[in-house]
Amino acid sequence: MKIAVITGASAGIGREFVYAVDRQEHFDEIWVIARRLERLEELAAKCSTPVRPLAMDLSDLESIEEYKALLEKEQPEIGLLINASGCGVFGPFEEKELKKLLNSATLNSLALTAMCHVSLPYMHKGSSIVNMGSNSAWQPVPYQAVYGASKSYVLSFSRAIGRELRSRGVHVMCVCPGWIKTEFQQTAQHDRYIKYVDKWYGPDEVAAQAMKDLRKKKSVSILGHPVRRQVRLVKLLPVELVMNIWCRQQGIK
Repeated sequence: MKIAVITGASAGIGREFVYAVDRQEHFDEIWVIARRLERLEELAAKCSTPVRPLAMDLSDLESIEEYKALLEKEQPEIGLLINASGCGVFGPFEEKELKKLLNSATLNSLALTAMCHVSLPYMHKGSSIVNMGSNSAWQPVPYQAVYGASKSYVLSFSRAIGRELRSRGVHVMCVCPGWIKTEFQQTAQHDRYIKYVDKWYGPDEVAAQAMKDLRKKKSVSILGHPVRRQVRLVKLLPVELVMNIWCRQQGIK
């Protein structure tokens, strides 16, 4: 049995990846992972490919062990792993609840790492891993300190294991979008520290571009000229200047 595994599938970019894989790829099953079972079941009803809903909280190690046990039992071939789970906490680092900060770091980076490690024994030549990074991965982001740092980890990690897995024929790509119209990002916009957004992208647009870039075997997927231009500038400008520009855009001293 050849499968795709997609985390964060109950909403936003994860859900759009499920739709894209259902339309464009040919798998025996798509395993979808998120906390909200009812949303996964609704998603399954809209797909032509058989979908297996797996209600799991990937910030909890027990869920990773549950996923590992299921793989050992089913022995599938994983043709595609998309790690789209994630969350963020915006605002002054010292004012935010520690539990929420650690949950963000765990889900964005450690859970993603665990999913890759547990899935790799079931991946073969031609398999792919897609990890959700962010435009925040390219620079330190004040008032998004943990979120930005976790996404920098995802980008670095993806590039490193991509090089390691090249000889096995397993491709790794990191998706680094700008602002996406999702429940998470639109909630963040109402935070008093996030006032300026240059351009919103739809999660369907991001998923479509990522699938196109995956077919081209790109190591990084970036949607939109404004985001690409920003990435180029960030690489050229001093870090302190980049952070100052970000703060001025948000009206922060």
